[in-house]
Amino acid sequence: MTRTNLIQTTTEFVQSTLADAEAGHDWWHTYRVWQNARQIAQSETANRLVVELGALLHDIADAKFHGGDEEIGPHTAQQFLEEQAVSPTIIEHVTNIVRHISFKGGNFQQTFHSPELAIVQDADRLDALGAIGIARTFHYGGFRNRPLYNPNVPPNLNMSREEYKSSQAPTINHFYEKLLLLKDRMNTATGKQLADKRHQFMEQFLAQFYQEWNPEG
Repeated sequence: MTRTNLIQTTTEFVQSTLADAEAGHDWWHTYRVWQNARQIAQSETANRLVVELGALLHDIADAKFHGGDEEIGPHTAQQFLEEQAVSPTIIEHVTNIVRHISFKGGNFQQTFHSPELAIVQDADRLDALGAIGIARTFHYGGFRNRPLYNPNVPPNLNMSREEYKSSQAPTINHFYEKLLLLKDRMNTATGKQLADKRHQFMEQFLAQFYQEWNPEG
């Protein structure tokens, strides 16, 4: 199978698999991450096929929608790629990207590193920032029936990994527990540059939010 055909087949597989997914983790999220990854890869030395496959398959079975099973995503990606007769080396690399891409919260230390993972991880983190990041955050908060904001529930910046996964805190807290931390965790120069503008937009949003929440100060 040619590279072009493999990317097309993978695209169709992801579109079909995520047809009914929550809107913050659906095909269009994957599409944006894929495009972000392609943009970042132009300035990096990396295997472009691994980057594109990793971006396309990174959320093929997100653990938070599958009972917390963190291996279902890598397994699904591996099974699909094996069916396409992709080389074992590429399959292993892509499944490692799927396994290690996510922000885990707490004091989680990433144990796998590669230029391709760095690119896809930055691409995914960019989609958690800026206007789209804000929209996704509130959509997921509504999906989980979380309150918008509660001034009596401060953000928890010292959560364990398990606490982060099971948190039911107000949606605004998520900005402090994850989103505002991402700018300084970007891996690539392009990713850092793109993240900075989106980070500033989120800070402006939060300032406006608090002013409207309590207009008399």
